[in-house]
Amino acid sequence: MNFADIFKTSFLEGYSGTALSTQAVTSIMLITALISAYIFITYRLVNKKEFYNKNFNASLPALALITAGVILTIQSNIVISLGMVGALSIVRFRTAIKNPMDLVFLFWSIGVGIMCGASSFGVAIITSVIVTVGILLAEWSPIAKAPQILLINSSTPKNEKEIITLVKKYCSLYKVKARNLTKDHLDMAIEVRVKEEGELVGALVELENVTSASLVSHEGEVTF
Repeated sequence: MNFADIFKTSFLEGYSGTALSTQAVTSIMLITALISAYIFITYRLVNKKEFYNKNFNASLPALALITAGVILTIQSNIVISLGMVGALSIVRFRTAIKNPMDLVFLFWSIGVGIMCGASSFGVAIITSVIVTVGILLAEWSPIAKAPQILLINSSTPKNEKEIITLVKKYCSLYKVKARNLTKDHLDMAIEVRVKEEGELVGALVELENVTSASLVSHEGEVTF
């Protein structure tokens, strides 16, 4: 018997597989389903004001249950666990996640599946409560207000200084994002933070040669 055989024998003898009964597996999967249903509801509540992806939300409980099943299988047999690691290593996910909050829910579901599969139900519940509190605090905290985009059309390019002076008067923050000039026309897009929205748009329209002024809200990055 060479060194490889000795190492293999000692490793397999030192590993004690856990034989789980059908009742234990069913209990674990039911608890995982309950916690994942909580994640499902939380995702739905958090995404009331934004674009709600129903398919992504439905995949969260399924992902938690599948992960719990994988962990249970790994616990029962070392050979299967090594084969499963090799099989999962070739999986490639091509779907791009645009919203960082979706990534949080994705890892949350995977984490709950791992915790429940390892029978750490208390850790899974406490983690879920803390993550929920953190998400709600981040949603409700008025850390910064998203800026708005001011679109201005003028029939002459000569009154840009008047427009900027008026924007400075009403806005606490402004930044010119785009400027389109022709011989007889001016188009501007300015990122602004303003409280008196109606007054700003009304004052701009009253300027000579300004044909239109629009203030558009967006859910992009926040400028401090």
